[in-house]
Amino acid sequence: MDALWGVVLGLGLFLVWWSFWPMQATPVGPRDGWTARTQDQLVRAGVTGVTPAALVGVAVGLGLVAFVVVAGLSESAPIGACFAILAARAPFALVGARARGRAQATRELWPDVVDSLASGIRAGLALPEAVGQLGERGPEPLREPFALFAEDYRASGRFHDCLDALKLRLADPVADRLVETLRITRDVGGSDVGRVLRTLADFLRDDARTRGELEARQSWTVNAARLAVAAPWVVLALLATQGSNAAAYNSAAGVAVLALGGASTVIAYRLMMRVGRLPDEARVLR
Repeated sequence: MDALWGVVLGLGLFLVWWSFWPMQATPVGPRDGWTARTQDQLVRAGVTGVTPAALVGVAVGLGLVAFVVVAGLSESAPIGACFAILAARAPFALVGARARGRAQATRELWPDVVDSLASGIRAGLALPEAVGQLGERGPEPLREPFALFAEDYRASGRFHDCLDALKLRLADPVADRLVETLRITRDVGGSDVGRVLRTLADFLRDDARTRGELEARQSWTVNAARLAVAAPWVVLALLATQGSNAAAYNSAAGVAVLALGGASTVIAYRLMMRVGRLPDEARVLR
C-alpha cells in the first residue's frame, strides 16, 4: 500500500513539474510531403470527400482483389502479385490524370477570374465583395469555391480565415498567388491593385499559352511511354491464360524475370515521363 501511494505521489510531482514547460503547438496538417501533395491532387480532381488514407485503402483493396482473381485463374502467385501491383496503382493514376485534366482546363480560366476581380474593384466594390461576386459572375467551373468564400465571410467576417479556406478548396498554385496578393492588398492598402491584377492576368495568359503549346508538342512522348509500359503486361496476361506458360513463372527464375521486368518498366516509364512531361508547378505559397 505504501508503494502505491509513493507511485501516486511521484506521478503527481511529475505532472506538476511538466506543467511548467509550455507545449509546442501542433500543426493542423502537414504543409508538404506525400499527404499534402495527395490531398491537393484529390481536391484538384474534384474528389473532395476522399482522404489520402481512404485512397490508400481503395488501392490496397483493388490490389488484393486483383491478386486473388489473377492468381486463381493463372494458378501462379507471382503473376497475381504483378497484376495486384498494377491494380493498386490504378486509383492513384486515375486521380492524377483527372487532376491534370482539370488543372489544364482551369489554367485558361484564371485570367478571366483576375479580370473579373479587377473589374469589381474598379466598380467600387470592397475587396471581400469583389472576391465573393466571383461565385456568381466568375467562370462556371470555379464558381463554387468563391461562392463558399462569400458564405464564410457573411457568417464570420474574418477575411484572412476565409482566404485560407479558399486556398484549401482550390489547391492551385495560381490561386495561392492570387490569394496572397489579395491578403497583402487588404493589409497595406494601395491604389495599384488594379494594375497589379492586370499584370497578373497578362502573365497567366502567356503562361497558359506557352504551356499549352509545349504539352501539345510533347504529348506523343507521354503516349509512347504509356504504350511501352502497357504492352509487356498485356502480353503477360495473354500468356497467363495458358497453364503451361503460367507455371513457368512459379520457379525462382520466373520470379526473377518478373521482378526484373517490373523494375525495368518502372525505371523506363519514369525516365520517359521526366523527359516528356512538363513539371507541375509547386505550391510555394501554401
